[in-house]
Amino acid sequence: MATASTDMAPASGREATRRLLPFTGLVALGYLTVGLPLAVVPIYVHSTLGFGPVAVGWVIAMQSIGTLLTRHFAGVVSDTRGSKLAVISGAATCSFAAVLYSLSTPSLFGRPGGLGVLLLARLILGLGESLLITGALAWCIGAVGSRYTGRAMVWVGIAMFGSIGAGAPAGVGLLRAGGFTFLALVAALLPILACLIAARKPGIPPHHGRRMGFLKVVGLIWPFGVSLALSTFGFGTLFAFLGLYYASHNWSGASWALSGFGLAYTVTRLIFGGLPDQMGGIRVASVTIPLQALGLIILAAAPVAEVALIGAAILGAGYSLTFPALGVEAVKHVPPQSRGAAMGAYVAFVDIGLGLTGPISGAIVSHAGYPAVFVAGALASGGAFVAMMLTSNLFVRPTVD
Repeated sequence: MATASTDMAPASGREATRRLLPFTGLVALGYLTVGLPLAVVPIYVHSTLGFGPVAVGWVIAMQSIGTLLTRHFAGVVSDTRGSKLAVISGAATCSFAAVLYSLSTPSLFGRPGGLGVLLLARLILGLGESLLITGALAWCIGAVGSRYTGRAMVWVGIAMFGSIGAGAPAGVGLLRAGGFTFLALVAALLPILACLIAARKPGIPPHHGRRMGFLKVVGLIWPFGVSLALSTFGFGTLFAFLGLYYASHNWSGASWALSGFGLAYTVTRLIFGGLPDQMGGIRVASVTIPLQALGLIILAAAPVAEVALIGAAILGAGYSLTFPALGVEAVKHVPPQSRGAAMGAYVAFVDIGLGLTGPISGAIVSHAGYPAVFVAGALASGGAFVAMMLTSNLFVRPTVD
């Protein structure tokens, strides 16, 4: 696979953004495989396959388990074979996972068999997402240089959550228009378009030099990752149980609340996306993590759907900059030749957070109801804030250029 040498570092943040915009499009297309079914899968598992909240939690968690198990592999592919290959392979794998979605209907394998196929599809989707996002982050940082690490994470995140925000209501519309199989096949087509776009872009050659072992990289960035994992718990509860929470109140519009999250997430990044690079990640996260907790408390106490939508939007605004803020701090501690491994290790803490969210939140819902799961998410955000403050006080290492 042909590659091109890296260009000179961008002279300004505007030039860096210009370089990052094409990546935003291809990541968004690939990530629609995650976004389109997101509001539909929990209802599908509950209503069509006939399983309860614990099964819903495991289905949601399975993607994160798949990504967690493959982040090391994705980082190695990106560092040694090139981030372009990682992105193309990841998008193709996402497409295959969506094809498996279409085979999970009860008419083919019965309800237990359909659940098994869906779990397998979610696991494979985790591999695809791992390769796609790890490769895209390394490719973007390589394209703009370490000075704009935060900006690169911002734009990859805009692509991801733009796909979630637009994909949730679009997925509901596709379901109504043609059923779950039709939705799955559309979700399978879009990552192929991402592959075609990525194939036409010049790659970034892998950095030379001795690469750190994955466990050593984890040892360098884990304090930031712990805070990220705890922050992710509340975000995970939103996507796992918001639809069922709305249904329990006989509210409509859960997909629009997910869009509210995605819109607030995207707008916040567009307006304030440069702050982690300019102000430092710790200062930014000290504001965004409490904002997440506030959104979750509003969700838990919401008397009507409109208030719940506001809570989801506040959560989106808070979570928006938490990921790049902590990521800026993490990337400072690894050399360029291990950047893919660092991105894989850092994002793996999102997987840990989401992987734990599914079964834990499912158990909470079963015993205490839906509002309690959002309260638990707010408490996890409080733990993330404490972990972040301990990180800023206790974990101080020289920056790696």
